[in-house]
Parts: sequence; C-alpha cells; structure tokens
Amino acid sequence: MTNTDTSDAIATAIQVKELSIAGSELVRITVDTPEAAQAVPYIREQLDRMGITTPLIGDFHFNGHRLLSEFPDCAQSLSKYRINPGNVGKGDKRDRQFGQMIEAAVRWDKAVRIGVNWGSLDQELLASLMDQNSRRDRPWDAKPVMYEALISSALESAERAQEIGLNAAQIMLSCKVSGVQDLVAVYRELGRRCSYPLHLGLTEAGMGTKGTVASTAALSVLLQEGIGDTIRVSLTPAPGEARAQEVVIAAEILQALGLRNFVPSVTACPGCGRTTSTTFQELTQQIDAFLREKMPVWRTNFPGVENLKVAVMGCIVNGPGESKHADIGISLPGTGEAPAAPVFIDGEKCMTLRGDSIAREFQAIVESYIQRRFGAPPVSFKP
Repeated sequence: MTNTDTSDAIATAIQVKELSIAGSELVRITVDTPEAAQAVPYIREQLDRMGITTPLIGDFHFNGHRLLSEFPDCAQSLSKYRINPGNVGKGDKRDRQFGQMIEAAVRWDKAVRIGVNWGSLDQELLASLMDQNSRRDRPWDAKPVMYEALISSALESAERAQEIGLNAAQIMLSCKVSGVQDLVAVYRELGRRCSYPLHLGLTEAGMGTKGTVASTAALSVLLQEGIGDTIRVSLTPAPGEARAQEVVIAAEILQALGLRNFVPSVTACPGCGRTTSTTFQELTQQIDAFLREKMPVWRTNFPGVENLKVAVMGCIVNGPGESKHADIGISLPGTGEAPAAPVFIDGEKCMTLRGDSIAREFQAIVESYIQRRFGAPPVSFKP
C-alpha cells in the first residue's frame, strides 16, 4: 500500500511504479478526500504512460459511498474497492452507505475486498455477540467472541453484497488482527466457513525484525495449510526506508515456502571462524543486489530466470557441495585456504577464479549463464 498523499498524483504514481518493479502485483491507495478521488484517474493515466499495468485498489473509509458516487472517473479507474464494514456508518446509515458502495462496484463491474480489522470492528455487532455470549450456560472467553465478531462481520457483509447484486467471484475477504496466534485462529475458522478468496495480512505488525518475523510466522502457517490467496506484509518503515521493503519480504515469504518464485535465490553461508574475511559477505551482497536490479528487464527477456539458484559460499567445508547443488555457484577461499575460487555450473566445476576481480568476473559469468540458459533460441532460416 502506498503511503503518499493520494492527491499528489505524480508522487503516488512514482511510488506505485516502485512497488510494481519490486514485485507487487496489486497496489492499494488511500481514497479519503475529494482531492484524492479526483487524482485517481490521473494516477492511472500516469501509470499507463509508464507501462505500469498494476491494478489499483481504492481504500475507502467513512465517506467511500460519497466519493464513489460523486467521482465516477475514480470509481472506473480503480480495479478493486476495499470496504471496511466497521467504518461505513452506524445504525441505518451503515446498511445504506454500504449498499451504495456495493452498487458502485456492480455498476462499474469492480471487485471488492471486504476488509474487517479488529482495530475498527463494528461495535454494534460486537456488543450484540457479547450479549449473546453472556446468556450462554458456559460463556466463552472474550477473545473467541472477538474472533466470531470479525468473521461474522465479513461473512454477513459478503452475503449482503451478493444480495445487492455483486457476483460472489468478485468478493474477497480479510479479517486482520495484530497477533500471530489470533490471525491463525481467525483465518482457519474463516477458511472453514466460506469459499471466498482470502487476503492475508498481520495488521500493524511493527517495525524492522519484529514486524518481519511476526508477519512471516503468521502468514507461513496459513499459507502452508493452503489458506490465503493474496498477502500483504504491513511494516512500519524506518525513517527513509523504501516502501518497497514490505513487498520484498512478502515475496521472500512465498519463495521460501516454495509457492512462488520472484527472483533468483542466493544460497550463502553464515560465516564462521574459517571465514574471517568479509569477501564472501561482500560478494553475496553484490550478487543479490545485481540479480534484483536486473530482474525488471530479465523478467521480460528471460522467462524462467526467477527459478535460477545461485550459491556464494565462504570456505571449502560446504562450499563445493552447495555450489554443485545450485545452477551456478562459487566457493571462495576461507581463512588459510589457497586463494582460489572454483566456479561450478550445472553441477560441474568449470573454472577457478583468482585475484582481486573475482566479484566482477563471477557476476559476468552469472549474466552469461542466464543469457545462454533462459534466452530465446536463435532463429534458423532454411533456404
């Protein structure tokens, strides 16, 4: 999701482009004011000019019914609307305003994510379920009631959307919480009770390693069980940190689980007393950055390159073996080892690099291998 002011169409389009290049296949933008709604068509136009086809999702709260009605160009330019049932109004207004948003989706043939969040849960529904729980012979603890409120809000809203005329295939659900075990419990039950596509995300996951680890733990459990169709990693960015970092982590989760491949994987050793030099660390960093930098072009020119496996190892213990298991690998000399770096391609030792330009030479070898393996075969013309 972008964190720009959506009314700044240029800044928002640039960030969407950055997220798309990083691997994001859907991008959500905040649509909270008339100025933001007016900017959406121009954002779409700028993206189209840049050749960025990534679909845009409009994130609506509180006034989405008015914005979708008053700004039809905005409604048409978006590919999906995110609607939070807890923020569409209270009492009679809730049903009417939710209905207006769904009617807009039906009118413009758009998908909708009904996104419930425990930080903005429908308080009337929660209070009703709490009352029902108090009348049980054996009342539940408060947390299961909260789970039920999240799930009921999503399912009842989806049912209402279908009654208004939205096709079931255009509905996606999410029930986001900020606790790992809470998320797993809610989505297991939600997945058991419906067949709608599900969007996963640990909301307000936090910053840095905390947010990364928590998101990975929660999403991996569910994805391994076959639950989830789209994901987002919600990180608090460090000052100056690229917004695309959360996209990189989401892709890494899917790739680590073997569900999707986005960039060539780099196997590298952690280092030990046998590798007191920083050479293998520097080379690993260079190769990883090189592969990510080239992927936007390679993805088009070399289909399948995302499945490439590269190894950068730091000593003779596991270096040759890991390099043989990879498509292409290098085993650098560890402390006290001969200053030689054997290179293995498709399981066979093919050369040994020496000197101060090992990193540059290995990078060229990797690029040559990619062109040879994943490039289109030459066209032959018969007389």
